[in-house]
Amino acid sequence: MNPLLTGLGISLEIQAFFGAASEITFSYGDQFERYGSDYHIVPSTHNLWVAGLPNATHLIITYSVMEAMAFITLNRHRFPRLEQLAFVAIGNRLHVEQGDWLRENFPGRKVTLVFGKDMIGHITDIKLAAAIKGILLRITSKDNEIHIYRDKWLQIFTQEQISLHAFQEAFGIRPRFRTGKPVQSLTFLDQLKYDSER
Repeated sequence: MNPLLTGLGISLEIQAFFGAASEITFSYGDQFERYGSDYHIVPSTHNLWVAGLPNATHLIITYSVMEAMAFITLNRHRFPRLEQLAFVAIGNRLHVEQGDWLRENFPGRKVTLVFGKDMIGHITDIKLAAAIKGILLRITSKDNEIHIYRDKWLQIFTQEQISLHAFQEAFGIRPRFRTGKPVQSLTFLDQLKYDSER
């Protein structure tokens, strides 16, 4: 049991599933994610952090292990069987190789992408879904518009309308990926911190 995680409302069951010990450190192979009461360091790496069984039916992907724990803590009622879930943290920057690895190692799974509900989170949803599907994209921003190029096909979105759903609709991508976005905060970890301080 970690008192800092317990103070955030993360159950002992979830702490054990994620291998959280007295020091909150998670290895991505070549770098570490570290969390404390006044810091959160998320690495930028080509590697991934993975928890759960390889035959899990549902894959949940986040930037960080802490965000994954926050997501499942706030959504535990939707996922009664932890053993059916696999979690992957990509670090603070998406690399195309990570999408390739996920496509090869978790084919045919339900996928939920859990990134912030800001512009960077929406773009990460789109880039990662495309990478897992093996779709090459180029995304540019001009004024209030997001331009997404797939081969010679261009779709233009405003910043207000850009989302994974809008992207999937525009380009006819199936099966569809889901996203998890907190209602009251930018991230699920922010929501847990806010709830614990009330």
